[in-house]
Amino acid sequence: MIERINYFCAMKKKQLLFLHVFYWAMFVVGTIIVPEIYSKREYSILRITYFITSFVCFYFNYIFIVPIFFDIKKLYKILIGFSISVTCFVLVRYFTDEVILKYFFGISNYPEGTEFWYYFFDNIYNSVTSIFISTVFCLFKIYSSLDAERLQLVEEKKNAELKALKTQINPHFIFNTLNNIYSLVYQKSEKALPAIEELGQLLRYSTKDLEEDFISLDKEIGYIDSLTELEKLRLRNPELILVEKNIQHPHLNISPMLLVPFVENAFKHGDLRGKGFELKISDQNKVLHFYLLNFKKDKMKDSVSGIGIQNVKKRLEILYPKHELNIKDSETEFMVDLKIDLKDE
Repeated sequence: MIERINYFCAMKKKQLLFLHVFYWAMFVVGTIIVPEIYSKREYSILRITYFITSFVCFYFNYIFIVPIFFDIKKLYKILIGFSISVTCFVLVRYFTDEVILKYFFGISNYPEGTEFWYYFFDNIYNSVTSIFISTVFCLFKIYSSLDAERLQLVEEKKNAELKALKTQINPHFIFNTLNNIYSLVYQKSEKALPAIEELGQLLRYSTKDLEEDFISLDKEIGYIDSLTELEKLRLRNPELILVEKNIQHPHLNISPMLLVPFVENAFKHGDLRGKGFELKISDQNKVLHFYLLNFKKDKMKDSVSGIGIQNVKKRLEILYPKHELNIKDSETEFMVDLKIDLKDE
């Protein structure tokens, strides 16, 4: 996303530079070169001073006036800024045409004796084009900058939200696992030590990989494998947990802990003694297909809406806006059918 924001800013700067170059090229052609070729009278020096005046006042308005005075909610400020720019144009042109040219070349733009007020009002029309184009260019720059800031704020908000969601997922996951191990230890089961080993493996995964924006698919599936093996230790009929994997691109990237909450949910709410659950994971054509079906316990016939599931939905909306997620939550079963496009390394 940062690269996209930088690319956006660079493109806007190039567009703005092109507009400036194009405008002044057309200005020189239209006010100096073409009149110089076809005009029967000699006005070269006056055309050059007009170009200088337009250039100076263009960037005076562009750099100072518009940023300070342009406020769409306060028309009077816009009028004040416009008046200042027009006055600047007239004064600069008067100084170049009626003072400098007369002093060095003995010529002027207006006949001898022309009053300043007549000169002022006569040049308002000449100033409007440069001021208007300058204002448009400056507003383009301002709003491009605002767009870049908006994109950056959106990115920062997404990152903050994702970090918050991930910190919510991890404690919830550990809490459930510790409960399971506590039960095994209390029963003095031989499965307690293997359970602790599996928990250590899970903690190594979560401590390191949750800090990353994306991890490889095989690591995410490693979470699921470790969790499944850990949960099987406390089941009487572990063969009821059916897991089918068909992974062709294990090194493609996925957001960490994106699939695990669904599996946690199946172990927490599923009828593991009577029916178990079915899990299928594949990545054909770089599209991850995650399918999970579990039957609810008799005492869990209500809707399933855990924190982990809600967090996954939010993360999918942020990271995979084109994802397909179908959840069937009936009285007897809970089904998840998820498809996302995996990211390349």
